[in-house]
Amino acid sequence: MKQNILDQSLTLSSYATSKNRWFKSAMSEAMATANHSPTSDLINLYRIWAEGGSGIVVTGNVMVDPYALGEPKNVVLTKNSDLNRFEKWAKAGTANGTLLLMQLNHPGKQVLKGVVNEAVAPSAVPFPPKFQKFFPPCRALTKKEIWKITDQFAQSARLAQTAGFSGVQIHAAHGYLISQFLSPIHNLRLDEYGGSIQNRFRFLRDICRSVRQATGSSFTISVKINSADFLKSGFTEEESLYVIGELEKEKVDLVEISGGTYEKPAMFDSQIKDSTKRREAYFIDFAEKVSQKVRVPIVLTGGFRTKKVMEEALITGVTDMIGVARPLAIHPDLPAQFSSGFADEVHLPDIKTGFRAIDDAALLELMWYARQLHRHGAGKPVRPGLSAHSTLLYSILKNGTDIFQLRRV
Repeated sequence: MKQNILDQSLTLSSYATSKNRWFKSAMSEAMATANHSPTSDLINLYRIWAEGGSGIVVTGNVMVDPYALGEPKNVVLTKNSDLNRFEKWAKAGTANGTLLLMQLNHPGKQVLKGVVNEAVAPSAVPFPPKFQKFFPPCRALTKKEIWKITDQFAQSARLAQTAGFSGVQIHAAHGYLISQFLSPIHNLRLDEYGGSIQNRFRFLRDICRSVRQATGSSFTISVKINSADFLKSGFTEEESLYVIGELEKEKVDLVEISGGTYEKPAMFDSQIKDSTKRREAYFIDFAEKVSQKVRVPIVLTGGFRTKKVMEEALITGVTDMIGVARPLAIHPDLPAQFSSGFADEVHLPDIKTGFRAIDDAALLELMWYARQLHRHGAGKPVRPGLSAHSTLLYSILKNGTDIFQLRRV
């Protein structure tokens, strides 16, 4: 009997092979202890995902600096962390032959007011007025600070390796610090880190090199990058193609394609055109261009819902792995369901409150899925019938007006 392509293994390098083509993409869990270590519930959540059959599982944001948090309850990994908790996390997340990648990140100026005291960025460029109520003013990083952050990524990667993680994913998408350096809107520097795309790529290049030097040749390094940020005069597809080509030269093992920022979201259903939804994969046109340019394994994330479309994307070579996030919040064993023939498509609930300001911003959608993750972690059954209105009420009672702050992906 011929093996389904979703179940076929994928060799990333001479030292790492994914057992299948399922890639659990990062989701924000906000499940850290007071000292930014993974909670028991977070560890349990990743055991469930590992046992569910995904070949590669990527964690939510793990910050490299305790003074640069994207949101409350971010996990942070530094030399002062309780490494024992991370070892337990790694053991749980690598069960069942799963590769577990820790997503490393620095938010830059994309930090919520009240969470940190200061925001930093490539340049002192404020967000548009409608976003300034969420984010504090920022200042430009000095070169020494840029070098320090580069070292922090390397140090966190080395600690992840020591704890037993299979590799790391460097988050260079969705408007965080590395994405800010890549953007000609947010990066107005006049030194070697600004100007041309070659210079704007330098920060990411240096991080990749530092991580490789710190971890050696037998540790998986992945990068998540935008196809574009969809802003006028912003980071373009042509620039993204250049960066991915350079990442291949740096011997990055895997590149995940996403898109958009919080100024111009491209990762939520409420911002996706119906015509694009019918094609399922949100960034498939760009992925086709990438597949013609590079040989580095590619993950395409966003929109996949049916086995047929997933198989077509793999067979045609548009992508090497299928990136899935929200479906795995409801069905953590979705890979096993598809493999056994129990299911061949997944349906997600329409999470709407009727309050346009909330629905358009996808706030309730993020909160709804976060509640499902917390239920998994606590050993409770998922509640796919959970209403948007009850989630809104729950969030207000638990967090007050903080629910109207932006959440992360």
